[in-house]
Amino acid sequence: MLEKIRVIFTIPELRQKILLTLGLLAIYRVGWQVPLPIVDPQAMNAFADQSGGIGDLLRTVAVFSASQLSQATIFGLGIMPYISASIIFQLLGTVWPPLERLQKEGEAGRKKINEYTRYATVLICIVQSWAYVAFLSSQQVGEQSLIQSGFLVDGRLPFVWQFVAVMTMTAGTIFLMWLGEQIDEFGIGNGISLLIMAGILAAMPSAFVELGNDTTWELGGGGGKLGIETILVLVALFVGVVAGVVFMTQGQRRIPTQSAKHVRGRRVYGGTRQYLPLRVNQAGVMPIIFASSLLLFPQMFFQYLSGLFPGSDMLRSLYDSFTRGQSYLYNVCYIALIYFFCYFWTAITFNPTEMADNLKNFGAFIPGYRPGKRTADYLERVMERITYVGAGFLALVAVIPTIVGGALGIPTQIASFYGGTGLLIAVSVAFDLVQKIDSHLVMRNYSGLLEKT
Repeated sequence: MLEKIRVIFTIPELRQKILLTLGLLAIYRVGWQVPLPIVDPQAMNAFADQSGGIGDLLRTVAVFSASQLSQATIFGLGIMPYISASIIFQLLGTVWPPLERLQKEGEAGRKKINEYTRYATVLICIVQSWAYVAFLSSQQVGEQSLIQSGFLVDGRLPFVWQFVAVMTMTAGTIFLMWLGEQIDEFGIGNGISLLIMAGILAAMPSAFVELGNDTTWELGGGGGKLGIETILVLVALFVGVVAGVVFMTQGQRRIPTQSAKHVRGRRVYGGTRQYLPLRVNQAGVMPIIFASSLLLFPQMFFQYLSGLFPGSDMLRSLYDSFTRGQSYLYNVCYIALIYFFCYFWTAITFNPTEMADNLKNFGAFIPGYRPGKRTADYLERVMERITYVGAGFLALVAVIPTIVGGALGIPTQIASFYGGTGLLIAVSVAFDLVQKIDSHLVMRNYSGLLEKT
């Protein structure tokens, strides 16, 4: 393995891509620590520790959006606005004919949709950052405001400083979006996914320290601490999820194909048997990210309304129903959205008609099925079945933190990092990165990282 790593850095182009990617991720981590100038960092830390459900919500958002809302930094919104804008345009592309036509125009249409997505991201950033700054200015820790006293006038934050904070957070998100695009174009790997993975990996050590502080090395635990058997279960869960993610990522449904024979001169070409690989988990981790992002909105909305009307039991009940890890309704909606986005994302990225036409153009066919529509219908039917299995796996991994947290008494945040969605995203993105590095190595006649020497 050390020899393969050495080979990676002996290839100038690949070395440059990796170093550029690491440099851009380092810039993201530096900006992740820079707080907004109007916010009191100590008061924010105290508020995140004492706010209970709000603090858990902010930490949950951080897992999927590479954000730092609990500390109010310049990258506080992360890339959540960009993800939200992407979801909106992907959904509109299926129901709005102008966008549907743009999607069929190839590279030119994709660039136009990306341009519209950026504009929508700016608008979403302004709305979300304005709501977040207004929320911060209205909160207190005891008698202390979260806003530094030097920025307050008569106990309120002036409009000019609200505008500065909103523009700062908006610029931070746009800069992160630009970083992701630079990684896509000049680096290696998917830029947005790598930003999310960097945020997850950076939070894992603190979750490990928190778990260690809540653990005693005695069977059965005691005194509010977890026992050693709970840690062993969590370790087994960690290994199982990693193995399952790798297995499902590599899982394929191989469709046998055969090329037609043709004669040139005295030689016969073609007639060989091959296979067409269809990935079991065609959608990757995007369904979980999309589903989690959408479920944050009702939770935040009902929490805001319950704060405005503290005496309303109905609003409080609705907020509890959409609280992550504490509600049967939340888990049912979570699983349903994962299935929906698995099929939706697969329908966008997988075109059976185009694949059938390509097989026909190259003189290949699937034994037992006529080229053209019959082949396309067969491929679509197979993809529907294997997508159901892939969506079931994603749904299982997504609800593992809830099951483990409820059965073993492990905090949901810790379980999500070491046995659930956070681990799934980190492993999937890392595996995709390794595959892209392998493609560079194989292209230069080197063995890949996952191949035996």
